[in-house]
Amino acid sequence: MPISADRFENIPDDGDTPSPETNAGAILAFLRDNPGKAFTRSEIAAETDVTEGSLGPTLVRLRERGRVDHRGNYWRVSDHEASVDTATTHAAATIAAHEDDGETPDYDEWQEHAIDPRDLDE
Repeated sequence: MPISADRFENIPDDGDTPSPETNAGAILAFLRDNPGKAFTRSEIAAETDVTEGSLGPTLVRLRERGRVDHRGNYWRVSDHEASVDTATTHAAATIAAHEDDGETPDYDEWQEHAIDPRDLDE
C-alpha cells in the first residue's frame, strides 16, 4: 500500500544515523572523538575493534554519505559531520540552560522561524 510523501519523509533513514553498536557507529564515534586527527585503516581498526575486512567497505559508505574524508591512506571525520556534532551539542546546552533557569523553550515559536532543510535544495 502506498504512503504519503509526508509519511515517507518522517521515516528514519538508517544510513544517516548509524547505531552505536554497528561498525559505522563505532568508526564515527572514534573519529568524532578525535576531530583534529586523521588515521590509517589499521589504526581505526585497532581503536574500534572493527575487523579490517569490514572496515574498508564501511569507510567507503561513510565517505559516500559525506560523514568521513579520505586522502591517501588517511581517514578523518568530515568537517560537515563535526559541524553537525557541534551544533547539536550547542542546541542541547542551550535548551538545558533555559530549563535550568525554569524556562520552557517555546518550540512552536522556534518552528515558525526554522528553515526546513528540504527547502534549501530548491
